[in-house]
Amino acid sequence: MPDRKFETTYGAPIPPTYPPPGDDRRIGSPGLAPYTRGIQPTMYRGRLWTMRQYAGFGSAAETNTRFRYLLEQGQTGLSVAFDLPTQMGHDADDPRSAGEVGRVGVSISTLDDLARLFEGIPLADVTTSMTINATAPILLAMYVALAKRQGAPLARLGGTTQNDILKEYIARGTYIYPPGPSLRLAVDMFAFCAAELPRWNPISISGYHIREAGSDAVQELAFTFADAIAYVDAAVARGLEVDAFAPQLSFFFAAHSTLLEEIAKFRAARRIWERIMRERFGAQKPASRALRFHTQTMGSTLTAQQPLNNVVRTAIEALAAVLGGTQSLHTNGYDEALSLPTEDAARLALRTQQIIAYESGVADTIDPLAGSYAIEALTDEIEARVGEELARIEALGGALRGIERGYQMDRIEESAYRAQQAIDSGERIVVGVNAFRSETGDPIPPLQKIDERLAAEQAARLAAHRASRDAGQVISARTALVGSARQPSADLMAPIQAAVEAGVTLGEICADLRSVFGEFEPRRG
Repeated sequence: MPDRKFETTYGAPIPPTYPPPGDDRRIGSPGLAPYTRGIQPTMYRGRLWTMRQYAGFGSAAETNTRFRYLLEQGQTGLSVAFDLPTQMGHDADDPRSAGEVGRVGVSISTLDDLARLFEGIPLADVTTSMTINATAPILLAMYVALAKRQGAPLARLGGTTQNDILKEYIARGTYIYPPGPSLRLAVDMFAFCAAELPRWNPISISGYHIREAGSDAVQELAFTFADAIAYVDAAVARGLEVDAFAPQLSFFFAAHSTLLEEIAKFRAARRIWERIMRERFGAQKPASRALRFHTQTMGSTLTAQQPLNNVVRTAIEALAAVLGGTQSLHTNGYDEALSLPTEDAARLALRTQQIIAYESGVADTIDPLAGSYAIEALTDEIEARVGEELARIEALGGALRGIERGYQMDRIEESAYRAQQAIDSGERIVVGVNAFRSETGDPIPPLQKIDERLAAEQAARLAAHRASRDAGQVISARTALVGSARQPSADLMAPIQAAVEAGVTLGEICADLRSVFGEFEPRRG
């Protein structure tokens, strides 16, 4: 077995011991800038993080059953996974949706589908996170329309739409339109939420998918904050006041199993964002400068070999998020390297959070590792390295220019290649994969199955929906949407809202916007 290397994911050596921090004032106090120790003065002593388990598969009715189950088990917020057709703007009966309906999330084509998803769940009484990007304005419009049906005051709706399209070009690929129109739609949501939904986060700027694609911890923060700067720049250029929308910006980060490094990453992230908003954008409100983020344990650290080992990995990653001061957390199921999580796996993932919250004692002390030589040195080092990477992106012309040149994608690919080389050579140990393997084979747990009849049932529901709606209202709403899209300064949330309420499907709305904006063609080679 090769000698172990003691270094961070971004290649910095980890010394046997760390010198004491040179300036304790940089640590500060919880609830006060630069927020190194957390954004609330009492942190988890005042209120625990939101336990928001990510769920979505098959039909809306099946996912509704899972939501109700998780709420009964003590989950404190909903988090919706959508299938690929919904993410890519295709209805369930579109030929391009074949084989993907309900596979990696719930299938939503109409407002009626969303109503089935939340049947029996009062939207005014829960917070909902929707992991949706290119079609985020449509899903938010559906959510608002459903709240109106329920009689829920819009001012009480709480939750988040991911709506981070820039990271799709960098790391994930569920984009539809070119970056310019996509940014326009994102900023329209900023303005809409600032005016109509004061408790809704219109964007969750995501480093999670960047990290899952293979970046290291420094790249995760740097590329995420570069995207965030682009969004704020676009909103300011549109005439929005920073302090009017910045308090509703939120972030989404990964929790890796490198425990100390991850805790330091989260602490550094708060300091970096506070400085960006204060120095670059002149934000005055403390809420505009305080980094609020959701965390998810990493799917890419889970292994199909010896899947029960994933329970331990997820517990370590969840602990990193809590010690790092997250505002909400999703813990992955141990079977997710094999399938969508079963009910049992989802329950155990939730129990992991509850044990950390109620049995470990780590939530009793605010920022309990503050002052640790290792944590403070790592926090300073990550902050400095992120600053250097942000300067390189700025020199390219910002996040958009970097995306056009492939800079972020190339850096992630290099990092992922180095990490895989270390695993292949045995330099980095992955238990059960390249060391400590089972000689008798690994038992496969029961797996979640998707009903093969789902696509046909969804197509039948769509046909009935189209037959029952008012054709004149549909034509009028679609014509108005196309007209607004052709005017660069026109707001698009209002015509999208009107289209949804007239019964226009998600796929039809996206087809109309494609007819004006076109589709993004990624660079090749």
